[in-house]
Order: sequence, then structure tokens, then C-alpha cells
Amino acid sequence: MALQKKICMLGAFAVGKTSLVRRYVDSIFSDRYLTTVGVKIDKRMVTVGGSEVSLILWDIAGEDDISQVRTSYVRGAAGYLLVVDGTRPGTIDVAQSIQRRVEAEVGELPFVVLLNKRDLQSLWSVSAEHIAALEFAGWTVQLTSACSGEGVEEAFQALAERVIVSR
Repeated sequence: MALQKKICMLGAFAVGKTSLVRRYVDSIFSDRYLTTVGVKIDKRMVTVGGSEVSLILWDIAGEDDISQVRTSYVRGAAGYLLVVDGTRPGTIDVAQSIQRRVEAEVGELPFVVLLNKRDLQSLWSVSAEHIAALEFAGWTVQLTSACSGEGVEEAFQALAERVIVSR
């Protein structure tokens, strides 16, 4: 029987969490924006160190000025992906706020930051220095594009490996 691991998708409103899950689970991308209400759950099997692992992906509604991510959704998670939109620098601030709240309320969990919208890198307003500062602080940062699929498999795999190693 395969291990099951709950993985949460966290981040600001409209950073691409749902698009990343769709790309990862179904290998598709749609540029039609649909707001996630509450949480949507998907599943995908991966192999880590020769073991089959079922990733239960919780795509949680994004955070904006009105609502904050409910950290209660994160309880029981083995890890999380913290999604940032490279074209919107404020989404890094939201990600840092979410990370601090998760750590304070749930404890330390393995996480990977997905700097999304790599296909629009010429429009990015997130500097290389800011990315380097996150990495210097110990954060694992992966560049992804839900649109092209670039880096998506590697990012989910990186978190799966961290989750299995930390158990």
C-alpha cells in the first residue's frame, strides 16, 4: 500500500495555484481564470526513493486583502507549496506572511516556494536579489510555469522528496 501525504497549495490570490495543480495532475493549462472557493482536492502518485507515494493535493483558496488562508486547512499536512507570481512582487510578502502563520500555528513543515509564471519572466518584477535573499534564509525556490509546464514536475517532486526524508 502506498504512503499518502497531504500537500497544501498556499499563496496569494491569482498566483497560479490551481493552474499548477491542473498542469501537474492532468498535464493541461487553461488561461481561463476560475477562483477557488474553499479547497479543491486532487491526487497524484509519485515515486520517491523506490516507494510509491500518493500526494493528496489541497488547492486552498488564495489570500487577499479581505481573506486570509485558513491555517486550519494545513493541519495534518506533510508539507506545502508556497506559490508566488513573479510578475507581482507583493505576492512574495503574502507568501512570507503565510509561512510565518503556518509555522506559528501548525509548526515547521517542509515547503518549497514556486516562483510561478516563468514564461513571463521578461515581465517579472521580482528581483534576482530578492530570490537570493529567500534562498539565503533557507527557502528552497523553484521557478515554474503552469502555462508551459516548465519546472512543475521538478517542483512537486522536490517537495515530495523533502516530505519523505523529513518523516
